[in-house]
Amino acid sequence: MLEPLNEGFLSRISDLLLCRWTCRHCCQKCYESSCCQSSEDEVEILGPFPAQTPPWLMASRSSDKDGDSVHTASEVPLTPRTSSPDGRRSSSDTSKSTYSLTRRISSLESRRPSSPLIDIKPIEFGVLSAKKEPIQPSVLRRTYTPDDYFRKFEPRLYSLDSSSDDVDSLTDEEILSKYQLGMLHFSTQYDLLHNHLTVRVIEARDLPPPISHDGSRQDMAHSNPYVKICLLPDQKNSKQTGVKRKTQRPVFEERYTFEIPFLEAQRRTLLLTVVDFDKFSRHCVIGKVSVPLCEVDLVKGGHWWKALIPSSQNEVELGELLLSLNYLPSAGRLNVDVIRAKQLLQTDVSQGSDPFVKIQLVHGLKLVKTKKTSFLRGTIDPFYNESFSFKVPQEELENASLVFTVFGHNMKSSNDFIGRIVIGQYSSGASESNHWRRMLNTHRTAVEQWHSLRSRAECDRVSPASLEVT
Repeated sequence: MLEPLNEGFLSRISDLLLCRWTCRHCCQKCYESSCCQSSEDEVEILGPFPAQTPPWLMASRSSDKDGDSVHTASEVPLTPRTSSPDGRRSSSDTSKSTYSLTRRISSLESRRPSSPLIDIKPIEFGVLSAKKEPIQPSVLRRTYTPDDYFRKFEPRLYSLDSSSDDVDSLTDEEILSKYQLGMLHFSTQYDLLHNHLTVRVIEARDLPPPISHDGSRQDMAHSNPYVKICLLPDQKNSKQTGVKRKTQRPVFEERYTFEIPFLEAQRRTLLLTVVDFDKFSRHCVIGKVSVPLCEVDLVKGGHWWKALIPSSQNEVELGELLLSLNYLPSAGRLNVDVIRAKQLLQTDVSQGSDPFVKIQLVHGLKLVKTKKTSFLRGTIDPFYNESFSFKVPQEELENASLVFTVFGHNMKSSNDFIGRIVIGQYSSGASESNHWRRMLNTHRTAVEQWHSLRSRAECDRVSPASLEVT
């Protein structure tokens, strides 16, 4: 009697464990074990189905397909479960409502896929009835940081002055033996009482002999040196010593003052450029010396012998010219004021220069009128303050050009050309065009502007009006 009792109790316990979550009525009457019965095909379901079908289920599904016993979800007859009046289910209802787990899983997997398959296609943009162009996603490339990018370059190969890449690491004796450009003796002193910096150019020695490709040069054995002084980054307000004739050891002994606050002076760099004067061609730069003023004691002052190093600027600038333009539409007059010039190219070794300015009006490609200022003796920074007026009707103004040429007066031969600019229809540069445009936009108002002088060849190349004048 004990064995059947034990077998019945164990079967009920096993049915209790196997049939949970199988039927919603089991929560109330699962102990009776009358709702469903286990079979060999049924297993316990403890959670959601996995994303992919296990191999053992695929094998069972294939065996069902072979036996033509697989039904889809729409083919499986799901009969509603009814309970007996006493709350228990009959064995026939239990057998009808119970089906194999394999068929349940098959019906569920037929309704939801095991894993989604995404078909990636090119994104297409376009308008209806228009040709569509597939756009593929761009390939990600490696991004370079600034350090990686600039590590490929060598700054010394791209510097303006390639000869000064290792100058800072050399002594004056090594620089002198390497370049053989000579040495310059100078001094500095700052006056706190008057707020100005004094630069004294004393002398130079061992300058190289001149190199000239002009056969008309008479004396090739000696140079005619002079020194230009400026405080970088301002190169406009520069000073210039006199020219010392036919010597490689010039003695200057000249002093120059710069009105500048003390704190501003400490931010500047003193640049001294030694230039060889050449009357028959362009002046040639021999060498330069640069001293950051933050590295010296300006108040205490000092004297230095510095070796010259090569300069990237082979030719000196021709100078600058300050002009004022004013047009009166009612009178049809174009008024021109030649105010001043500074740092003009020196044309006379002994007396500096005797500069004057020639103003020529060109209408189209025809020279109409020529006027000129008086010449000032022995200066490279002349003040003219002279006014000129030209008759130009308003309808002809847009076809007019003004040619300004600076000469050095010469009593014995032809005048020495210094520099030229063209303002108007055929301007010689962007600065000149800007000045002319400002004058046209502001009638009856004087418009002033500084202009850097250009060579004759440069003006002839860019301005047809320069070819029409002498």
